[in-house]
Order: sequence, then structure tokens, then C-alpha cells
Amino acid sequence: MNQQFSIPTALCLPVPDIEALIQGRTIAALPRMFIRPGQRFALYPTDSSVSIKAWAKCELCQILDETKPLDILSKLTIWTPKVLKEILQTQQYLFLGYLRVYQLPQLQEIPVNPNIQEKIGKFVSLPNSLTVSEEKPVLNDRTFAQRKHQLEKLEPPLHSELEELQSAIASLSISQPAAKQLDDDIKVFLGWSSNQPTNPLDLDLPWIQKIAKVGNSSDGHTFEKLVRRGLLKLGFTGSGLNPDGTGGAGGMDFYAEQPYPIVGECKATKTEKVTDGTPAQLLKIGMNHLRKVQYENSIKLIVAAGELNFYALRTATENQMNVISPETLQKLVELQAHYKNSINLLELKECLQQAPFGLAEDKINTYIDKVEQSIRLRSHIIQLVKNYLENSGIESAGVEALHGAYFGSHPPQRIQTPEMHEILIELSSPLTGYLGRIKGSDWKSDRFYFLRDLPIN
Repeated sequence: MNQQFSIPTALCLPVPDIEALIQGRTIAALPRMFIRPGQRFALYPTDSSVSIKAWAKCELCQILDETKPLDILSKLTIWTPKVLKEILQTQQYLFLGYLRVYQLPQLQEIPVNPNIQEKIGKFVSLPNSLTVSEEKPVLNDRTFAQRKHQLEKLEPPLHSELEELQSAIASLSISQPAAKQLDDDIKVFLGWSSNQPTNPLDLDLPWIQKIAKVGNSSDGHTFEKLVRRGLLKLGFTGSGLNPDGTGGAGGMDFYAEQPYPIVGECKATKTEKVTDGTPAQLLKIGMNHLRKVQYENSIKLIVAAGELNFYALRTATENQMNVISPETLQKLVELQAHYKNSINLLELKECLQQAPFGLAEDKINTYIDKVEQSIRLRSHIIQLVKNYLENSGIESAGVEALHGAYFGSHPPQRIQTPEMHEILIELSSPLTGYLGRIKGSDWKSDRFYFLRDLPIN
């Protein structure tokens, strides 16, 4: 159980400064005086209606002058070099407080101090003491320690371009869910947030989970639309995938152009067998609309519920068509929804180009199993890094140490050190952001640290 503390005072700060502290964008404040390390206080915003959202504990307070590199200090905080210089001109020194910030379980409304503007950077007494605990830190211990070390040593930020991108999309994240997700991911990668979210539910899941049900009905029109939407979700593009259309170009149920051409037919049915008419129609329409060379260079796919009769299976097999069920397509699209970009369309192409043709359920399910195994391996390695660092009490580790620990962690499969390094690089990419990387002089001297989990659904 977290120990509770009584806080009688608050530090008055501008609203943007407090919001940056609460969001994890900074761990620093600029008080007007030296703050004793260990001192606890509420964060009092200097606006017209006062709501206290958080409290802080001072971990360190430095006194800086103009000899310090203000350009680097600016990049590690929220203040421009111009603002820092103006403060130095008026008071000769900067008091830089390192604050460990904790959120309150609920807002605390207090009366407005009439002289609040005169109190910026100073302490004021609260009308009533706040009872607080360390239950909800903005940043976890490891993330805060990393940020504190970087600020103490005035080490330049590693990803200034990402910080600029985050600033550019911050306003969009209020109204656009996709922008907010990207904003959250960037903050976690940059160390501005230590939230460990589970995989967020994809907003497309309700219709994705209808693919099999509709495919096993007599509603062929709706099934075509769902198949096109599913292919778009997987990453295919092209005018022949319009989910609101009534049929593909030239009568084809669907036709994708990128990243490679794929042409196909859909067959929804409750009980009847799939006759030779379905593959024959794909062959006829495909050849007529795409012409022979383009058609032969395209992947042929039939998504059909029900069993194929003898002639339908023979036509599909002899013409290198892949026949899968609505359930298998749904599994592919669901995997993409739960783990974004987990389906590699070029690897899927290799799978679809290889025999056996006709019934392609087994080879597609083998590919799905391979993707799921790859996700489990990466989740295991991320957890390995997290546990290794916590148990060792260090901030980062090299690939050889992690590879040694891997074999004592009940690994899902054997991997060599270079392969593990490749996976660590992938997981520390700004586009994934599960791990962080400190680049060394060669691959063996790279060091990695934990950022966020990869939960397995």
C-alpha cells in the first residue's frame, strides 16, 4: 500500500509548464528559488479557475548560469533559448528543479489567489492540505531515471526529428483518433510517457468479425464489400477494391493493383456446393478485362464458403487459383487489426504463388502460424530486456548479454546472436518503439533498453 503524505503548499507555475510535466514531456521546472530535494508540493496553475491535477517531489535542484549550453538545455525542456536567456538577464541564475510528478486521483478545486501572477515560480500556502500518495507517477522509475540522467549530463536528444513531428501533430490528436495514437506512440518512444497500454481495439474489428458469418450466408453483395474492405485492411490498394462499389472493373468481384496485382471472385453460400461456374467466371472475366499477360501475372484468389465440387476444384487447381474460406480471410485480417503491419504482403505473395493450388487453406494457415510465432518471439524478447534490466539494476544492455540471458528464459525458439540483434534493431525502430537503442561503434556495442510491452491477445 502506498504511503500517504500531507501537502500544505503548492508551487505556482504557468499552465503550459504544468501540462508538459503531467504529459511527461519534461521533468523540469524553473522556480524562482532553490528547492530542497525531497520537498513535496502541489502544482498550482496560474490561470483564472484553479484545478490542481498533480503534485511533485523535488529530486534535484541545480543552479545554472550562462556558461551552460542553453541550446541543449532548451531541447531537453520546453523553453526556447530566448526565454532562458531572458531569465538569466533578470536574475543571473537559473534554478532548474527536477520534479517527479504524480497525478491526483481526482481534481482538487481551490480558490483563486488574487495575486497569482506575482507568485509564478514561488510557493503559496493551500487553503487545505492535500493528502496524496505515490500511486500514480507520470513516469515509471526507469523512465524517470533515464530522463534525469540525460538532463543532468545535458546530453542532446537522440530523436529531435520525432520531437518536431510530435509538436506538429499535437493539436490534431485532440480530434483525430489516428493522430492521437501516433502521438501516444511517439511520446512512449521518446520517453515522455511510460504508459504500458494493451493493444488498443481496432475500430474496424466489428465489421472484420462479420466476414465469416456473412460469407456463410446468402448475402453475396455484402460479402463482396467485406472482402474488398478486408483486402484494403491488409494493405492492398486499387480502384477495384472500392468497398462501396457494386462490383469490380469489368465485372470482377475485386482487383488490387498494389503492391502486386491480385484478382478474384467471392462466393457466399449457406449450404450449396461451389460449382465450376465460380472459377470459370474468374478465368473468363480476368482474361477479358486484364488481357492474357496481365491476368497470368496476377495472383488469383477465390474466397468461397462451402465445399468445391470436383469440376470447380479441378478448374481452380489447373489454373493456379487459390481458394480460401471466409474464416481464413477473417483470421488474416484480424491478425492485421490486432498487430498492425504484421502481415507482410510480399511474404503472402510468395505463399500464394507456390503450390498447392486449388484448396489453399493449409498453406495460408501455415503462414498465419508463422506470423503468430514471430509476434510471440518479439513479445518474449521485449519482456526479456525488461526483466534483465530490472534484475541487473542497469539502464541498458548489449546484444551478447541479452542473447546469453535469452537461453535461460524458456525461449520459444533458438536464434543466433546476429538474428537477435536484427530483431532488437527492428523493435527499437521509431515506427515500433518497443525498445530504445543507444548506437555503438559496431553492432556488438549497441545497447538496448525497455520502453513498452507487446501484449499477446
